[in-house]
Amino acid sequence: MASSAVNSAIDRLANLQLNELSTSSSPNLQKNLSVLSPQQIELGKMLLELGQAHLFANWPEPGVEDDDKKALLDQVSLLNSSYPGGLSSYIKTAKELLADSKAGKNPFDGFTPSVPSGEVLTFGDENFIQYEDVGVKQVQDAAFVLVAGGLGERLGYKGIKVALPMETTTGTCFLQHYIESILSLSEASFKQAQGECKRDVPLVIMTSDDTHERTLELLESNSYFGMKPTQVKLLKQEKVACLADNDARLALDPNNKYRIQTKPHGHGDVHALLYSSGLLKEWKDTGLRWVLFFQDTNGLLFKAIPAALGVSAIKEYHVNSLAVPRKAKEVIGGITKLTHTDGREMVINVEYNQLDPLLRATGHPDGDVNCETGYSPYPGNINQLILELGPYIDELSKTGGAIKEFVNPKYKDSTKTEFKSSTRLECMMQDYPKTLSPSARVGFTVTDTWLAYAPVKNNPEDAAKVPKGNPYHSATSGEMAIYRANSKILQEAGIKVGDPVTQVFNGQEVEVWSRVVWNPKWAVTFGDVKSKVSGNNSVSQKSTLVVNGRNIFIEDLSLDGALIVDSVDDAEVKVGGSVGNEGWTVESIDKDSSELPEEVRIRGFKIVKTEQLQPSYDEPGKFTLKA
Repeated sequence: MASSAVNSAIDRLANLQLNELSTSSSPNLQKNLSVLSPQQIELGKMLLELGQAHLFANWPEPGVEDDDKKALLDQVSLLNSSYPGGLSSYIKTAKELLADSKAGKNPFDGFTPSVPSGEVLTFGDENFIQYEDVGVKQVQDAAFVLVAGGLGERLGYKGIKVALPMETTTGTCFLQHYIESILSLSEASFKQAQGECKRDVPLVIMTSDDTHERTLELLESNSYFGMKPTQVKLLKQEKVACLADNDARLALDPNNKYRIQTKPHGHGDVHALLYSSGLLKEWKDTGLRWVLFFQDTNGLLFKAIPAALGVSAIKEYHVNSLAVPRKAKEVIGGITKLTHTDGREMVINVEYNQLDPLLRATGHPDGDVNCETGYSPYPGNINQLILELGPYIDELSKTGGAIKEFVNPKYKDSTKTEFKSSTRLECMMQDYPKTLSPSARVGFTVTDTWLAYAPVKNNPEDAAKVPKGNPYHSATSGEMAIYRANSKILQEAGIKVGDPVTQVFNGQEVEVWSRVVWNPKWAVTFGDVKSKVSGNNSVSQKSTLVVNGRNIFIEDLSLDGALIVDSVDDAEVKVGGSVGNEGWTVESIDKDSSELPEEVRIRGFKIVKTEQLQPSYDEPGKFTLKA
């Protein structure tokens, strides 16, 4: 017994001597070994090997601020475990990218751009409807992933972005609309696949420290907007360490010498989170085939998803980027095929400020120009992806979900030796195809901008400075885009819709169409809208039409005012006749008025509800509204 005690004392002494030897480059760490756990000592040694001795430069004697010292190493443990390959991989990549940045290396050296292959859709034609039908069938084999790590501060809104009302006629928030769209699409999908076992279509939401709790609270306080809680999984993205200089030394918080500064890594983290969560394998085992990625504040997206998913299925694309027509030199990335002199190929988003010089440097003296369609042949990337699950898992099992990163340091001067403030590595979800082999089937689907793309990301001040003719991408333009899209879809279905009028709100000139809104339950495809509209119908520009119910049929309706129709699922309602009233009006407001809520102020207008016809059918049966 005594000899084993002696042996363990000898082991401890030997370990201490070893640790002291390996920490000799940092006397401050060395003298504090006695207060640290074996795991913390290992992390300390790792930091020294990675050239991070400065982290311990101001450590006092043992017994002083010991808890803070341990807290620093606990933070290092989290940063190490939450990054694919750990901190050693992060610092190695950072050193390479910072050296390239300092040298001014062009990431596209050796690459020649060309136009990739993809499908350009025309809304409402036979081809579009066929793709939509195929896409709806596929939804039961799909999982949806919402990237929602951001707050609305850039918009002038303090809440999380997915809680922002998408439009103020009904007040439906983005997250509610997304969930109701997924539920209605899955319902339509199972109806088509009669008799097959119905499964719950999964939704994953990637959150961050900033949004996690508030996203959960929004879901729980609204009964998950109709989904089962088990259908929704939240995956929280961790931040990454900031870099203080070209040697990739980790930056300490200026207000706390025991804390490493951290910043978000970018939405490319979603791939590593999905991979490490085990969800992808779970989905594959249950027979899922597709993963759809979408962003937090684009209220139009689900109008394009069924057709784009149909394209993925028919063309058998491993990767399908949703895109919109793009004017040459427009401020939106272009989807481009790049071929390297060494034979590598990729189809990838190239930022607008890189695409034009790249074309000029590779034999296109005019750079990015419009072709005979009036648009650039390089379509505009809108950061929505459809991936085939099998090849996706195969690729991530090679990379662990790590996405090609970039660094964007702001230098103090032209010597590029010092940064104005710390930087960090970043990654983007849409850069996933960069590591794919040339045999991967990577394509795109273009749909009209009015149908698919109206992100809300700019505050009123920034939006008002946008040059005329360019998109504002504000809460004002985002809401007006929803009314425009719905009005144009009704027009395509044969309804006469009044011409829009131009108005200015928050310094932005926008087209104001009839305020037409429907619940996804009523229609998730153009085919649905066509099947529920018949006869001779008209909706004036001043009108508001809200359709909340599955089986509401519009037949010979003349609307000049506000009509809000609610019905339960088992009620079948025919809506027709002539409806006229004072209606609901869109009125300018003062964006600086503190009496109004932020979500109204950032739009520059409010909906004034003067008079409406609002029938409600809450019993099963057949009904007719003939005003």
